[in-house]
Amino acid sequence: MSDNMRGAMLMMASMAAFTFNDTFVKLLAGQVPLFQVVFIRGVLATLWLALLAWKTGAFNHRISKRDWGFIFWRTAAEIGAVYFFLNALFHMPLANMTAILQSLPLTVPLAAAIFLGEPIGWRRMAAILIGFFGVVLIVRPGTDGFSIYSAYALVAVAMVTLRDISARRLSKETPSLLVSVITSFAIAVFFGVGSITDVWVPLDAQMALMILGASLMIIGGYLFSVMVMRVGEISFIAPFRYTGLIWALLLGWLFFDEWPDTITLIGATIVVASGIFALYRETRVKQHLGK
Repeated sequence: MSDNMRGAMLMMASMAAFTFNDTFVKLLAGQVPLFQVVFIRGVLATLWLALLAWKTGAFNHRISKRDWGFIFWRTAAEIGAVYFFLNALFHMPLANMTAILQSLPLTVPLAAAIFLGEPIGWRRMAAILIGFFGVVLIVRPGTDGFSIYSAYALVAVAMVTLRDISARRLSKETPSLLVSVITSFAIAVFFGVGSITDVWVPLDAQMALMILGASLMIIGGYLFSVMVMRVGEISFIAPFRYTGLIWALLLGWLFFDEWPDTITLIGATIVVASGIFALYRETRVKQHLGK
């Protein structure tokens, strides 16, 4: 198997893992409080990630003062993203939520251009604006289908964008696995403290298995997403992130009897097409600069 094909497989595995995690968590909606679910999942994920970091020697690396600042903002953004994303996920169709998240390949370069001064051409800017029109079709503000949780979904996108921009500023010497452990631990602590205000629900075997499944899937998503950045060409691999939408459509239909309406599907198609074009243009610019 070539590096590109291996990277494509890892990207698809990452998207599948994240979507299965979302499905397990959504199945618990209305049965177990959000803070309790995320706390237990966070503890399990942190233990697994810490063990892997210890085995690979990631804990032996010293983090510079500069990187600690970016890790702080990345972690704070991740906590916000988890809170707003899962609140929206509990009240929105899985495919709709996943489709909105597909705008990240558009929001991240836009934020990098605004806050980091990274160049962005008019073609990519046009693709970003068209992609945002697709998001508007999915969310549909001002209509009966719009709710506070639609706004939560958009805030989650903003939080993930801040997370990724902060990650871009990290030095290459700081191991990704170590950053993942710190983030996972912080999420567990935050939601653990928040769970004190909730009445904990005793878990039966089915609930426990779903939380265990969610923790295993989130670990798989983290690890595959790190591994995918180390093989193959990004221009070939990146479009395979959109397979997550296929998983969301399938799992939403299978477990929740959900299927997006025509306007939502059109919006999702616009977002995906715009994202793929933006990735293509970014690759062409990098190739041109490299000549």
